[in-house]
Amino acid sequence: MNLLELAAPPLPYYIASGRTSFRIGDKHMSRRNILLFDLLVVTKGCLYMGEEDRQYEVAGGHALILRPDCYHYATAGCSEPTEYYWLHFQASGNWKATDARPPQPIRPQDATTVESLKFNAMHFPLLVPQYAAIAQPTKMEELLAQIVALGPSAHLTASRFKEQTLFLDVLRLLSAGIEDDRSVPATSCAEQAAAYLRMHYREAITAQALGEALNFHPVYIARCMNKEYGYSPMTYLLHYRIEQSKLLLMQTDFPISRIAEETGFNQAAYFSSCFLKCEGLSPRQYRQRFSLG
Repeated sequence: MNLLELAAPPLPYYIASGRTSFRIGDKHMSRRNILLFDLLVVTKGCLYMGEEDRQYEVAGGHALILRPDCYHYATAGCSEPTEYYWLHFQASGNWKATDARPPQPIRPQDATTVESLKFNAMHFPLLVPQYAAIAQPTKMEELLAQIVALGPSAHLTASRFKEQTLFLDVLRLLSAGIEDDRSVPATSCAEQAAAYLRMHYREAITAQALGEALNFHPVYIARCMNKEYGYSPMTYLLHYRIEQSKLLLMQTDFPISRIAEETGFNQAAYFSSCFLKCEGLSPRQYRQRFSLG
């Protein structure tokens, strides 16, 4: 287990923080089931920590997140003066410890659903390493120092809001290394292809044109997108166009023919046929769900 996968929204939220200095021989206390996450960021020296059957040497520039459901303990006292920040946070959404990154969302875009007749929050997995070298240790230390400095004024709403926004920046820095690791050739190809399709969805796009634009063979692009998104490029494009058409059906009174044109379909009849196949009802029926009549 190397990663913590936090479902968002709701986003994890900050609770409390501080800075601790240990002398030689001092050690972190042992605790069990503390019901919150404990982020330890060492700026000097080294903490010797264990969690269940795993042991960590958290040196300067490294971070360790202790889980809320585990027993954690010191494996040894500090062998040198050690300084570290601690930060408690909680996640009201689901979370899990995992070794594997989740796949990219299958749907090209979470927009509207016929069932709820409303916009849905776009859910995504927020991944942070449980133990890792920090990508920007100086920046991390600055953020944590700012959060700790807000402690005396935490009774003020403005300070609490600032604490939460700074904490989200801390999470962003923690996850930065994971995002860098995603930049393997196949993943990069799939993401480039998806970005191109989303940017040019109003235009006529073929597999050959996509390959020429990205300088990859169309077969390779299709293989990468199927692995990353579960869709071929053209199927991904179709679903993205349908999602964009649903937005126009909700937000405008454009005729169906214009919506078909705006979203890259050649003909209104073809658009209606694709929409019916994907959504189970016609564009007009979908629009009627939102009408006042």
